[in-house]
Amino acid sequence: METVDLARLQFALTAGAHFLFVTLTLGLATLVAVVQTRATFSRNPVHLRMTRFWGQLYVINYAMGIVTGLVMEFQLGLSWSGLTEYAGDVFGASLAIETLVAFFLESTFLGLWIFGWDRLNRWAHLALIWVVTLTAYASAFWILVANGFLQNPVGFTESGGALHLADLGALVANPPARVAFWHVLGAALVTGGFFMAGVSAFHLRRRTPEQDLFRKSLRVGVGVALPALLFTAASGGMGFETMQLPKIAAWAGDADRLAEAQAQLAAVHGPGDHLPPVEVVRGAGLAMILLFVLMLAVAAASFLLMVIRPAVREFRLWHWCLTLMIPVPFAAVLAGWIFREMGRQPWAVYGRLTTAEAMSPVTSGQMALSLTAFTGVFAVLIAVNYWLLARAARRGPEGPALGADRPADVPVPVPAF
Repeated sequence: METVDLARLQFALTAGAHFLFVTLTLGLATLVAVVQTRATFSRNPVHLRMTRFWGQLYVINYAMGIVTGLVMEFQLGLSWSGLTEYAGDVFGASLAIETLVAFFLESTFLGLWIFGWDRLNRWAHLALIWVVTLTAYASAFWILVANGFLQNPVGFTESGGALHLADLGALVANPPARVAFWHVLGAALVTGGFFMAGVSAFHLRRRTPEQDLFRKSLRVGVGVALPALLFTAASGGMGFETMQLPKIAAWAGDADRLAEAQAQLAAVHGPGDHLPPVEVVRGAGLAMILLFVLMLAVAAASFLLMVIRPAVREFRLWHWCLTLMIPVPFAAVLAGWIFREMGRQPWAVYGRLTTAEAMSPVTSGQMALSLTAFTGVFAVLIAVNYWLLARAARRGPEGPALGADRPADVPVPVPAF
């Protein structure tokens, strides 16, 4: 493989792996906030245990997601210095804001939420999880603002062979960023909903003692997944209106439109292959849509079944189906991400900087070593994360230490100033 291909593969593997953590984090944060809201208003002990159990899974996934995000950031300097030198002044602004939101606001309030059990007023504690959720949305939004600029560069001036930020409002209002944000948010809720429903179905099938907790959790998961699927499809449909002509032509497999897109780009940028890989774009798009149809069918049937109490308690085939559906939303979001990013190739900044021009001056051997190291690290992180998630999920509500009652003879620590 060429050096640029190795660099692209490395970024694809690491960014795709990180995206898996992000979607579950966004979805679970919202569901935990909703469940805790119900628990705070009703003071129902079942909803309180639900908050602890699902909150523990959320914290595990969030912590590992932060680690993968930190590792991934190194690649901008290691592999893509040409991109940062040319356009870092523009898309770097949104990345800087995202860092402030995620690593300062979101992490700080999450820490207060984790350690604030039985120490803070219940309303203050509820407010914390909603702040965590909203800052998670803000973090995702600023990442997509950066990505939207790469898809459709706006809000800049060019001088000295580099781009400079001229209009932050145009950058924020960029249609590919706004539409993608709602699409990703919907996909995250789908992921969180199927995860909650699948884990709950696992425990219902095994006749775990906390049947009431998992019956309620299953209904919450299914009740969120179905409307989230419809919302995701609607926002995805709007996303087609913001796509570049070559991506639309590749998706349609229309030879005439592909030739038209090639001619337009060649007229501006000179001879060369300016089209994305048609088979990959079409394959990823079809996989995304087929997985959506599968999830929609299961979610619609589950929405009907969840109102039948005997089915929720006893229908083991349905329980098996929901448990097996847990990885499907992850596969769908990866397919959608591949469709979006591969459709932009061969451009790093569409129409202005090619991926080859964005590369750092590294050799093929150095890139192969870097790819091996990054892949190894991410494989370990993913394996550890899903082992921890599976372990905590199997143990059920008795396992989490999050918000556990403190023994009466253990005093509350008082900080010394």
